[in-house]
Amino acid sequence: MGKIRYSSRLRRALRICRWAGMLAAILLGWLFVRPGAAQDRLNVVFILADDLGWGELGCYGQQKIPTPNIDRLAAQGMRFTQHYSGAPVCAPSRCVLMTGKHLGHAEIRSNMQARRLLPQFDEGQYPISEKAVTIAELFQKAGYATGAMGKWGLGPVGSTGDPNRHGFDLFFGYNCQSVAHSYYPPHLWRNSERIIINRRPIPGHQKQPEGEVKMEDYVSENYAPDLMIEEAIRFLEANAGRPFFLYLPFIEPHVAMHPPIERVNRFPVEWDKEVYRGECGYLPHPRPRAAYAALINELDEYVGRVLAALDRLGISDKTLVIFSSDNGTTLPHAGSDHFHVGGVDAEFFHSTAGLRGWKGSVYEGGIRVPTIVRLPGRIPAGTVNDTPSYFADWFPTLCEAAGFTIPEDLDGDSLWPLLVGQGTFQRRKPLVWVFPESGGQVAVRMGDWKVVRRNLKARQPGEWELYDLATDPGETKNLAKEHPQIIQQAKEVLRQETAENPVFPLDLKLDS
Repeated sequence: MGKIRYSSRLRRALRICRWAGMLAAILLGWLFVRPGAAQDRLNVVFILADDLGWGELGCYGQQKIPTPNIDRLAAQGMRFTQHYSGAPVCAPSRCVLMTGKHLGHAEIRSNMQARRLLPQFDEGQYPISEKAVTIAELFQKAGYATGAMGKWGLGPVGSTGDPNRHGFDLFFGYNCQSVAHSYYPPHLWRNSERIIINRRPIPGHQKQPEGEVKMEDYVSENYAPDLMIEEAIRFLEANAGRPFFLYLPFIEPHVAMHPPIERVNRFPVEWDKEVYRGECGYLPHPRPRAAYAALINELDEYVGRVLAALDRLGISDKTLVIFSSDNGTTLPHAGSDHFHVGGVDAEFFHSTAGLRGWKGSVYEGGIRVPTIVRLPGRIPAGTVNDTPSYFADWFPTLCEAAGFTIPEDLDGDSLWPLLVGQGTFQRRKPLVWVFPESGGQVAVRMGDWKVVRRNLKARQPGEWELYDLATDPGETKNLAKEHPQIIQQAKEVLRQETAENPVFPLDLKLDS
């Protein structure tokens, strides 16, 4: 075939087209693959404490335990005064956070070991399903690096709830909440690999009725929280040049209490007049008050390390940082008149700051949690927000912050307008908790009204309770008899907002 010849006019036109194509390619490359382009997208770090009480941070009134890094975070961002966890205990609270569905619709509504119904698993909690969609999955699909370091609790490795099946490129930490009762466990998980970290692990539960209780008897080779924070810092360093979503569900200050000895020794010896011998579960400790303070102070140090890494990497101003807790502080125990579960002295630390109830309760002390949000240049520094909000709101909030389409089946509402002062925040429906544990409990918050009912599993359920939180945040005066119409409204909300869940059933008894 002979060589094709073009006219001079056509050759000029082709040259123009080639130059135009090259220019278009350059522009597209500049827009999508130029150095630093990925950094223009918002990063997210979500830090979740474990059983941290409403009053256990300096910025929420704590007087005995120093928390300078979290207090600095509050000074640089927005502190919420009426933010609620997803549930009064660990696993369901995390389910609400990850899926954006309140306890009336959540797949996981209480703590349950997977092996109870799925005997093929030797550790881990009952799993969320394959069809459950987490906020991490949306970030992953959008090209974000996704990591989780800490405690999972939503399904064993290899189950439908495996974190690698729900949006996390990297998971490192405790898959199982029960294993997380020990700070010196036999192993942690890196994705599907079981990593042995202690040849002589320390069990999370043990009593010592007699003899001297020594801190050194409950120490082993590797302290798991230190390994997890190191992994978190490596994740930040490795992904500073691209958008990322980092979930840090730390285990502090959940018992058992056995922080490193040098951290306990930072606190006054005079605090502890009585040795804790394990009579309220978990591990003994010779200085329980100092040990508990050390755990919270340790949590604060880890937060400080994350913030320092963001500063060092030059990405603080493009990283949304959220800090919260999965539920309130540890509840009382029949084994002692002052020690709570695990030896915590919540009265000494004024852990609920006057709120009623503890972990496991839908009263304020069980579900109102300290919550702080920072994004320099977008969220005004040193602000306080008293809008009622809860864990179900974070899924739509993060969607709006990152520019994702918000799924239609979520229960929460985006807090983004509140955070950045753009637009108007509107609550579509009341806040709802349907909790089968601790005798069966429900709660509904509608404006300043909060409706509670307990002991739903008892032959004679508890009476309906109604509190005006605007005037009675301690829930001391039951106004149910004065306002029966509010109780009826709450019943209707529960009727509409509670789907059947055969794994975690609860008869709401709405006709009584």
